[in-house]
Amino acid sequence: MAETLYLGLDLSTQSLTAVVIDPLNKALEQHTINFDSAYPAYHTAGGIIIGHDPTVVHTDPRMWAEALDDMMAWLKKKTLSSKISAIGVSAQQHGSVYLNQDAAAVLSHLDPSRSLLEQIQIIFSRSTCPVWMDSSTNDECSEITEALAGDVNVSQLTGSKATERFAGPQIRKFWKNNPQHYNQTTHIALISSFITSLLIGRIAPLDTGDGFGTNLANIHTVQWSERALAATAPNLRNRLPNLIQKDEAVGTVSGYLVKRYAFRPQTKVVVGSGDNPCSLVGLGLIGEPMKRGISLGTSDTIFGYMPRLMDIERSEGHIFGVADGNYMSLLCFKNASLAREEVKNTYNLSWREFSEILLTTPSGNNGKIMLPYFLSEITPLILNPRVFRFGGLTEDEVKGNVRAIAEAQIMAMYLHSDWFGKRPQTILVTAGGSGNLGLLKIISQVFDAEVRSFEVQDSAALGAAIRAAHWFLNNKKVKKDWKELADLFIKGHTTEC
Repeated sequence: MAETLYLGLDLSTQSLTAVVIDPLNKALEQHTINFDSAYPAYHTAGGIIIGHDPTVVHTDPRMWAEALDDMMAWLKKKTLSSKISAIGVSAQQHGSVYLNQDAAAVLSHLDPSRSLLEQIQIIFSRSTCPVWMDSSTNDECSEITEALAGDVNVSQLTGSKATERFAGPQIRKFWKNNPQHYNQTTHIALISSFITSLLIGRIAPLDTGDGFGTNLANIHTVQWSERALAATAPNLRNRLPNLIQKDEAVGTVSGYLVKRYAFRPQTKVVVGSGDNPCSLVGLGLIGEPMKRGISLGTSDTIFGYMPRLMDIERSEGHIFGVADGNYMSLLCFKNASLAREEVKNTYNLSWREFSEILLTTPSGNNGKIMLPYFLSEITPLILNPRVFRFGGLTEDEVKGNVRAIAEAQIMAMYLHSDWFGKRPQTILVTAGGSGNLGLLKIISQVFDAEVRSFEVQDSAALGAAIRAAHWFLNNKKVKKDWKELADLFIKGHTTEC
């Protein structure tokens, strides 16, 4: 029998990561391509392009196509591509990609002798894509909110109040400011469905993990909401992909991947999803409502599994779909690693020194509180950022500011996640900051919970690979549950507080 491996791809803000898993031998291999260093021609900083207006944050989708080609080349060089049976896709949430009438034909006739970049230049109706850090659509959010009768009503209908970075307000702004280019747009993808389209050689559908992060879908009926569409832009439904509630294969890899990169023709591609729903899978949280995940990355997020929709009045936070057809709750904080790094660099500290300060300074920071809004913030909504202080500085400015920013960020997670339900017994921490013992200790103290982090920090890419394995194995009548697969790669590789 041919060797069976499963590939997870995660296109994050700053990089593309591939994780290849072998469940039989509990083996894992991964590779990351950093956008800034690999593709300087796109002039990104941290994977993004910030306009003259700092609230406008975009990226060129051609860079993602280049990275995908280079990752496929790496897989072929490592003789992995020919052994992969299924692929899962994860991507930064909310970013929207705008395609014209040529897109479907170009994708279905990709020439394996030429790169993706050469061939897809003509398929875009918009040269750059707004991504999750964009906060330039406050007016559009207000207009959508008014049309749908208030924040709470929008949240109960779509899972979130009208949110600046979501595709719905971004589409409305594009239609208002560029009606000609909007009219030339045949299809609007999210980043996960765009990458999936490149893999299968045709326009791909969208899962509810990403689809519920648009302000366009009805989370109760699992359909695009006619009311939300009408409040956003004209003739929008036929520009959107179809919604899929739970994981399923959406096709096999294109002939381009078979001939250029030696993939098997029968390699299946599972519907793409957002990085947060994929992290939920990668941390083994499906079916575990008394646990929470925290991702300490470019953004900080706290999230948990929801076996059913909760009927509560709220306007803060988000409800997304997940791979098993149920739901997850999530809060996102924009002032995350970049804000911590600002403090660290101000005092020329290493991350080890930053962590040591957190481990040795007193809880509560002697009553000196900082609200560190270096960037516009998502939770709570802060559009005019600045650093707020209460109680002044501690005697030791360096230690006081390090402690203050960490405590402020973790306390924000605790306070704003109250609507999730019962407080968690266990918190699983992932992404780059999960190796910082000082941050882990503060999370444990604030939440009064067991805290665990893992050697595998790319939980979104791992989750995408597990989604591929779960679908493939269960489709072959080899029953594997979500936690069983996740535990193969995270159990026994933990740090606990």
